[in-house]
Amino acid sequence: MDKKVGGASGAADVQQHVDMRVSCRASTVVWYAAFVSISAIGLATRLYQLDVPAHVCWDETHFGKFANWYINRTFFFDVHPPLGKMLIGMSGFLSGYDGSFAFVNPGDEYGATPYLGMRFFCCLMGASVIPLVFLIVWELTLSVGAATLSSTLVICDIASLTISRFILLDPILMSFILLSTYCCLKFVSLRHRAFHATWWFWMTATGVSLACALGVKFVGLFIVLFVGLNTVADLWHLLGDLRNSMTTVIQHLLARVVCLIAVPALVYVSFYAVHFHLLKKSGFNTEGYFSSAFQSQLEGNPLNNASMPEYLAYGALVTIKNYRTGGLYLHSHWSLYPKGVGAQQGQITSYFFKDDNNKWLIKEIDKEPSSGNQSTEAVKLVRNGDLVRLEHWITKRNLHSHKIPAPITKRQYQVTGYGMNGTGDANDYWRVEVVGERPGAPVRSVVSKLRFIHTNAHCALQSHRKQYPKWGFEQLEVTCNPVIHAKNTLWNIEENFFPRRESKLSLKARGVEIYASRRYLSFSLCTNL
Repeated sequence: MDKKVGGASGAADVQQHVDMRVSCRASTVVWYAAFVSISAIGLATRLYQLDVPAHVCWDETHFGKFANWYINRTFFFDVHPPLGKMLIGMSGFLSGYDGSFAFVNPGDEYGATPYLGMRFFCCLMGASVIPLVFLIVWELTLSVGAATLSSTLVICDIASLTISRFILLDPILMSFILLSTYCCLKFVSLRHRAFHATWWFWMTATGVSLACALGVKFVGLFIVLFVGLNTVADLWHLLGDLRNSMTTVIQHLLARVVCLIAVPALVYVSFYAVHFHLLKKSGFNTEGYFSSAFQSQLEGNPLNNASMPEYLAYGALVTIKNYRTGGLYLHSHWSLYPKGVGAQQGQITSYFFKDDNNKWLIKEIDKEPSSGNQSTEAVKLVRNGDLVRLEHWITKRNLHSHKIPAPITKRQYQVTGYGMNGTGDANDYWRVEVVGERPGAPVRSVVSKLRFIHTNAHCALQSHRKQYPKWGFEQLEVTCNPVIHAKNTLWNIEENFFPRRESKLSLKARGVEIYASRRYLSFSLCTNL
């Protein structure tokens, strides 16, 4: 009897084990069937008539241009990080697009332009949202039904469907945000296998995904905050668990610092390294936002392999750039300050783009410079401590200041363009101060950091980030700051044209070192010593 009972019990265990394996296999089949089906349906809905409409739609005008600039290696500046735009450019390049379509206006017909490669890439990124939603909900609920329902709702979402069909950053951003969420959930689910290879893999994958999300648009910062708060809560629970030694807690902390801070930072910086490596050519007029030394690296920029005087001489025509990062050019134009805004004299602003209204003539205070190559007068260099006048090349007005409050920054003084054909008064006099140089040291193009100090008002020329209203064409304010050593009172001479150098000066080529981006750049200039 006992043998019969034991045999029956063993058979029941075997049958139960077989039933569990069959059930598990069936569940796995159901899971994969649901996952593959929902992914395929999502991709099909996004790919359907992807070539329609066959013209530029919405923000394709912007991101198509970015693809052009990457393919043509033309430098540009944009508010968004570079990863998404680089991926669009890469997809266009790999699909045979040569970067020649203008992307001027919505509605422009593509014609024979191979634009579908870029749309297809964005479509794939948008379609990847659907399986990622499935995986995220599965991790949270372990329910195939819940995961299927959630991803089905995304398939039917018209907004998600629409933005996945065009050349935009949004589908790329959504894909990386959801990938970061999924990787974070997988990492959290492995807390019982801390320091195992899979634990390291998913934590590192979380960090890389965060860098990618932030590398597309800065709104990716929200998923960074989500993962950060989750990590803080996780560490707090580890610290509160008395079974963990302090050594274990510190190991967990260091692991997260490496994988969730150091790795994302390195990956994010690498996007900019690739961006700057690719964009070697000047052409789109935004490099003025960057330092003169940086501009000297761009092929086709006036400062690249430039031949200009190393030292500044009276009679030179120059552009003057604020020394801070993103500093703009000292600028003027024919328009006057409106009535009720200080003295109704010429407007002085700082301006982002390069044009002839940025050019100034350097003059002594008591004489006009000799003009033309026929002059036999000795060349006189501008030196540290000299008094100078700056005459605007187009309007022939002198850079001028007085103790009248500035239009926006009322605690500082107004700067204007004053006079006619270079004739003004004593409020046009500025003392040149070369930072870090001895008195009498000559002013050097590009590399010298300068202050222009008004002799009567005892203030320094300063560029602001404050914007004038429409009467000032929304350009930035320039004032004279009584706090002479304020940080935005530094300038440098960028372009330096001296008309007499060709025939009357003995010139020899000379290399000048310009510090930029942690290294010295060779910058070919000429000396008129």
